[in-house]
Amino acid sequence: MSTSDTVKRQIIYGNDKAGKTYAFNQNHDPSQIAQMWFQTSPEGLVLFVVFYTQACRWSRCLGCNLPSKVSQEHVDYRSLMQQVDNLFADPEVQRRRNAVRKVILSNNGSVLDEDTFSSTALMYLIARLNQYLPNLSMLCMESRPEYVEIAELEFISRALAEGDTPTSLEIAIGFEAFDDHIRNDVFDKGLTLKVFESLAEKLAHYHFSLKCYFMQKPVPGISDPDAVADIQNAINYLSRVSKEFGATINMHLNPTYAATGTALETAFKAGDYLPPRLEDVARAAEAGRGKPLSIFIGLSDEGLAVPGGSFLRPDNQWMVDPLEEFNRTQNFDILNTITRTVVK
Repeated sequence: MSTSDTVKRQIIYGNDKAGKTYAFNQNHDPSQIAQMWFQTSPEGLVLFVVFYTQACRWSRCLGCNLPSKVSQEHVDYRSLMQQVDNLFADPEVQRRRNAVRKVILSNNGSVLDEDTFSSTALMYLIARLNQYLPNLSMLCMESRPEYVEIAELEFISRALAEGDTPTSLEIAIGFEAFDDHIRNDVFDKGLTLKVFESLAEKLAHYHFSLKCYFMQKPVPGISDPDAVADIQNAINYLSRVSKEFGATINMHLNPTYAATGTALETAFKAGDYLPPRLEDVARAAEAGRGKPLSIFIGLSDEGLAVPGGSFLRPDNQWMVDPLEEFNRTQNFDILNTITRTVVK
């Protein structure tokens, strides 16, 4: 059995284990990326790119339907290199390339898993980043911890150093929930604190940064106050880890939506789950005031929520611009204004 067939079997197993019913994006042109968008952060303009590859081989996280944007089958390195070329030929990327300060690389799985994201294509991509983004200051790569190899990161870091601007490296992992029972027994993330702390210590030693994705209210059966408390506990924990290891950590806090083809869709339609309120997301993030980490609040459901199942609603649209300003400035007074304005 080939490696790609083995990965496919792992994907199918993970989806079946989580009871997922969505289809993969098998008709997508393999020469084109899956998604791309721009966002702003304290680093400046961010280009977020999701490459079209074989899906995340873990694929069993309870509320996640991100693999539906990519392929169940292997995507070869030639196709990935075409995706890189087409990315940099995109008129919007061309227009804004001098302003881009940070790039986040994703395949809705693990960019550092060489069985789903070709090493040849990754090296080609880094060369093109050096060539076309003269003011790039940070490269962030999403991965599960088991695919992070320090020797590989050192090589990538040396390659990035050949660009026009000093460029640091950040690794992004999905943490999702702080509570161990919710994270591993219910959500089935497969991440222990021991593994996370080992990764944080290694990255800090080499002065690589760490981004941690969290989901507020990621599973059915959790109350809004408990969901706020889980994120507050996570912020306190990440702060301790940052201080202990001297690690640079960012929390990427995503309000959860009821994703199509997942258990959250079933719970939402049965009336057993409601996405978190944005004011509660702001309330949770307020715990980061004065802490040694930055926080970015995700404000997109990427078009993957069932109708009515997004955290974005007509009554909270006024919060989006202030929250985007918070993402740019890390001004916690903005969060306080939102939470004081909305009565519990």
